[in-house]
Amino acid sequence: MSDLKSRLSEAVRAAFAAEGLPEDLARVSPSDRPDLADFQSNGALAAAKQAKANPRELAGRVAAHLDGNPDIASIEIAGPGFINLRVTDAALARRVSELSASPMVGASLVAEPRRVVIDYGGPNVAKPMHVGHLRSSIIGESLKRLFRFRGDTVWGDAHFGDWGFQMGLLIAALEDEGKAVDFQGDGPYPDDSPVSLEDLERLYPAAAARAKEDPAFRDRARKTTAELQAGRPGYRALWKHMHDVSMKALQRDFGALGVTFDLWKGEADADPLIPGMVEDLEASGLLVDDQGARVIHVARDGETKSKKLADGSVVTVPSPDPLLVISSEGSAMYGTTDLATILDRRQEQGFDLVLYVVDQRQAEHFEQVFRAAYLAGYAQPGQLEHLGFGTMNGPDGKPFKTRAGGVLKLADLIEMTRDKARARLHEAGLGEDLSPEAFEGIAAKVAVAALKFADLSNWRGTSYIFDLDRFTSFEGKTGPYLLYQAVRIKSLLRRAATENATVGDIEIIEPAERELALVLDAFDQAVQEAYDRRGPNALAEHAYRLAQAFSKFYAACPILAPGHEATRGARLALTEAVLKQLETVLNLLGIETPSQM
Repeated sequence: MSDLKSRLSEAVRAAFAAEGLPEDLARVSPSDRPDLADFQSNGALAAAKQAKANPRELAGRVAAHLDGNPDIASIEIAGPGFINLRVTDAALARRVSELSASPMVGASLVAEPRRVVIDYGGPNVAKPMHVGHLRSSIIGESLKRLFRFRGDTVWGDAHFGDWGFQMGLLIAALEDEGKAVDFQGDGPYPDDSPVSLEDLERLYPAAAARAKEDPAFRDRARKTTAELQAGRPGYRALWKHMHDVSMKALQRDFGALGVTFDLWKGEADADPLIPGMVEDLEASGLLVDDQGARVIHVARDGETKSKKLADGSVVTVPSPDPLLVISSEGSAMYGTTDLATILDRRQEQGFDLVLYVVDQRQAEHFEQVFRAAYLAGYAQPGQLEHLGFGTMNGPDGKPFKTRAGGVLKLADLIEMTRDKARARLHEAGLGEDLSPEAFEGIAAKVAVAALKFADLSNWRGTSYIFDLDRFTSFEGKTGPYLLYQAVRIKSLLRRAATENATVGDIEIIEPAERELALVLDAFDQAVQEAYDRRGPNALAEHAYRLAQAFSKFYAACPILAPGHEATRGARLALTEAVLKQLETVLNLLGIETPSQM
């Protein structure tokens, strides 16, 4: 089952081939002028240039081969050689019937399914999640659902930061507060955690600030990190308590966003692989000494950049920088665990592709890690992709902060959005007849829809301004507007059931029906674009266009008006197809629709 654009493309390719023209020029796209045509093909212009022929005459010969195609109602040559195509009402009706009966509502599976790991979320153990984690979580969750929807085998991995310098900082701080007394020696150690989540949230910022001003404390924390990674039993026991306390809070925040993972792994899970990996890198000659540390040079011959030294002079150095694998203190670094994680994923998942949904500002780091992985043979070129994204900014255009200038906790952002969603529902008079529990459930769905759609409606590579008033509106291009449309359709279908109205065969007669059918047909193209570009914004755009087209249809074509039963049945069938596709695309965005408001 293919969409109309694909069917028309095949017909135009055959027409080009019959004229001896390059088939790769026979592209068909949605019309730039929907008032004149449904689709257009501009390839005749390029083909005429190659053949040194008149483009309008060539377009006419191509059009002649399309005469008699049962899907095409009219063919017109416009301008210097554009071929405008209008499909028949019957073709549209058949297409909507096909996609309505399809489990994928008109979308297609990939030709060759792959084994895909998607690395997203990326919280740090012992630190509360903040607004900086929002985009990775939302984009990664949507991509996981999209790739799985198209037939890939997918693992979503949270990949916690639980093995780096912050753990050494916290253990050193716990020692200074006397909370690590029972974790000296070889054990046994207490089963009860000596720290709470509140302790960790208090201790880490203080320890991080102290490390910047107190070299002795910083050095002790570094040595503590090295001892933890080397297996000191008491430090490992302390680490486990901090890990478990943090995990409960992380699962709560992810759960509130509707974000889930198949793998709840952290950097520590890759630690057992590091000794063998280091030996492998040594044996292959990739690991070299550099001022007491061990690094991998990943720059290719001739790749350089200018670097300004402390004395003001400028020198030329290889670019990108070497990947630091072992620090001068003997600790594994972020790059080390990232490299070992690739090795772990190769062994455990046997991946064809790994997608890293991480802030664009980490691009150079991933360039280093990916090149090292390719050099070591842990992945093949092209199997590792960094999907960078922009920042969520405040009104000043800078990364979003609290009024006091601090970083807002993700839990606080979610609750703030829920408060606004409650207010919006009351303003609109929605949910007033529901129980308090049901109202809270709807408010939570509206809040998540507001946050997710606001994020995903933007191309991931761009930044956007956080505007809670606009995001939570039930009007305009927002998540709550889409939920309202879905709920309105559900209410209409419930009313149809009470009136014993039956669903009939789809017919396309009115202009609003044609427009709606064409949008439904475009779903597969939106899915393919989102998949190929790793950009859920194509799905968000389709959802909005579908809701708008349904709203026009709803206003122009009375669905349950008494009268002709065949017309009512046809419009109910079209309405059912819209709901099925709208809920499908919203689910791909990670947005759940309520049954009522």
